[in-house]
Amino acid sequence: MRLELKNITKKFKSNYVIDHLSIEFEPGHIYGLIGANGSGKSVLFKMICGSMKPTSGVILFDGEDYLKKYGVPKSTRAIIESPSFIGSITGFDNLKMIAKIQNRLSDSDIVEVMKKVGLEREMHKKVRDYSMGMKQKLAIAQVIMEEENLILLDEPFNGLDFKSADEIRNIIFNLKDKDRIIIVASHVKEDMIKLADKLYLLDEGKLSEYDKEQL
Repeated sequence: MRLELKNITKKFKSNYVIDHLSIEFEPGHIYGLIGANGSGKSVLFKMICGSMKPTSGVILFDGEDYLKKYGVPKSTRAIIESPSFIGSITGFDNLKMIAKIQNRLSDSDIVEVMKKVGLEREMHKKVRDYSMGMKQKLAIAQVIMEEENLILLDEPFNGLDFKSADEIRNIIFNLKDKDRIIIVASHVKEDMIKLADKLYLLDEGKLSEYDKEQL
């Protein structure tokens, strides 16, 4: 997969949140977007996912305006802002409900992904009884379970303790291969230095490339 953003803008009233942004994302990399809260990271992700339309510009998946044609992005999973699940059912049942959309996963597949993110003891607990960190792990499980080609992670370490953050970081590292693009956004530059091999700063709607030595 190749993802291209061409001259993308997003304007609210007279304010440009994303200002004529162009970038290409290639497989085999973890891209880090560093930006303060309110810098437009979530807005950018929402436009890639089709839940928000750009004011102008085009988003291409493998050279095709996939959002215009189908209304949904190609082979994409995302965490954007706070993860949302049905609190009255278990973590396992939340993932099973999502998995039924494409019907590619067995129950044992879901169990394995919950073990991978460290939720093996909580998989049959109702989500309303989850801590913030547990909900974040469940969101990570939802994103990785079907092994899609484009993964967007908005502040993936929110609510995680040091040990859990390291475990999730290792999971993200292991996702990187020649067929997958991973884009991670955070306001914590230390998280991005540890994780990403290509770094960008999003500031006042503009995206600029950063070398790790500059941070």
